[in-house]
Amino acid sequence: MLRLPALTWTPRTTSISPFAQSISNFLNFKLLLTIGSPNQPSKRFSGLPFNRPTHVALSPFTNDIYVSDGYGNSRVHKYSPDGRLLFSWGETGIGPGQFNIPHNIATDAEDRVYVADRENHRIQVFDSQGKFLTMWNNVYRPCGIHLRRGPEALLYVGELSAPLPYKDAPGLGHRVTILNLEGQMVCQFGDPYEGEGPGQFIGPHGVCADARGDLYVAEVSYTVRGSHENPPREPRSFQKFIRQG
Repeated sequence: MLRLPALTWTPRTTSISPFAQSISNFLNFKLLLTIGSPNQPSKRFSGLPFNRPTHVALSPFTNDIYVSDGYGNSRVHKYSPDGRLLFSWGETGIGPGQFNIPHNIATDAEDRVYVADRENHRIQVFDSQGKFLTMWNNVYRPCGIHLRRGPEALLYVGELSAPLPYKDAPGLGHRVTILNLEGQMVCQFGDPYEGEGPGQFIGPHGVCADARGDLYVAEVSYTVRGSHENPPREPRSFQKFIRQG
């Protein structure tokens, strides 16, 4: 039985717009800050912010802002809370500190930075200065990550399904993996085969947990499956898993 830890929630949120090339920060739904120039992307793979950024995370100590600039760059940018660029790191590649679609990003209580390096099938871990620490390779196309801080810190990983030529291959993605901060698997669930039944997934793309510890999984089901059917349809794209105990 899946048991998920409790989390806390605050009305401060950070919104990312990959197509508008900008990051916005809100408090109680009031816009506080926008970073980047909407609809003015940097040159593709130039390393300059932004070209279709994917996710943000905050430092627990300074509220500095980490941005994974993933679809049109292979880069992580670090900003001060007032929107000043401090530094960036990463480039296209398969080596330590290189990325192939850095798709999500999270920080732990020690300000270590976790990057879902999606098409390299790994999670990379850095210190707050962008220094490479380690990598975990026991995931498949990690797309959405969510880090629960506390005495029993956990990293929730939503794994995307395989691309079309391999979509019928069992065990390649379409699942959720929960890791401790040593990179060891605590729990993994999802049917070996892609589907729409209870506990099955099509394309996990984002994960999050609420204050109860219930887990929410958002899927790009239309992009992965529904758009390729004739006629196209909207498959189920969202599931909730309730914490037991």
